[in-house]
Amino acid sequence: MMGREATEAPGAVGQPLFATTHWSVVLAAANDEAPEAAAALERLCRTYWYPLYAYVRRQGHRPEDAQDLTQEFFARLLARNSLARVAPEKGKFRSFLLAAIRHFLSDQRERARTAKRGGRAEIFSLDAQEAEGRYRLEPVDRLDAEKIYERRWAMTLLEQAMARLRDESAAAGKGELFERLRRFVVGESEGTWGEVGAELGMSEGAMKAAVHRLRERYRTLLRDEVAQTLADPAEIEEEVRYLIRVIRQ
Repeated sequence: MMGREATEAPGAVGQPLFATTHWSVVLAAANDEAPEAAAALERLCRTYWYPLYAYVRRQGHRPEDAQDLTQEFFARLLARNSLARVAPEKGKFRSFLLAAIRHFLSDQRERARTAKRGGRAEIFSLDAQEAEGRYRLEPVDRLDAEKIYERRWAMTLLEQAMARLRDESAAAGKGELFERLRRFVVGESEGTWGEVGAELGMSEGAMKAAVHRLRERYRTLLRDEVAQTLADPAEIEEEVRYLIRVIRQ
């Protein structure tokens, strides 16, 4: 299928930075249930399940119920005919998921009035211990369910971009250098550059150049992560700006 694989090595002469994205594959093939669309949707869901779990928990559901509800939501979303219900106007994957989980939870409340919900339909493994461990770190009162969903969505994109940068560095034999410079990539004070540079045997100029390259690559990978969740590449910069605003709230 086309998707992230087509964007892993940007920068070659004549090669577009962003090829067809996962979400655009889903939207383009929504009406014919193409196998690549189903695979793209499942991959997106595997990657971004935690923001939904946090949303369900913030709605007041207990951990075990939140896990069951999240699993059941994915079971329905990834069902055979679900792609036919995807509307083209839902151009952002995060917006589509938020609308879908709202509808799902409302439907569950209606069903609960007349029948007990059945057992969990496990589509892919959700680590309950990891999920609840992460949720305990969320702000208790400051964020409502929708805001916490969007914040965790934004944090997931940042984490994905950083993980890819780490993997690329390791593949290039520069994993140790990345680990030492990682804190500078995300904006930590440059006051300790000299100390770290001395430990690595690098001049100040070499340090600056190495950090600059990592920062530039990180920005590229972040834009790529954002692109995976959009139908229109023209919205990338706007979505990145929105992501930054959400993180700073």
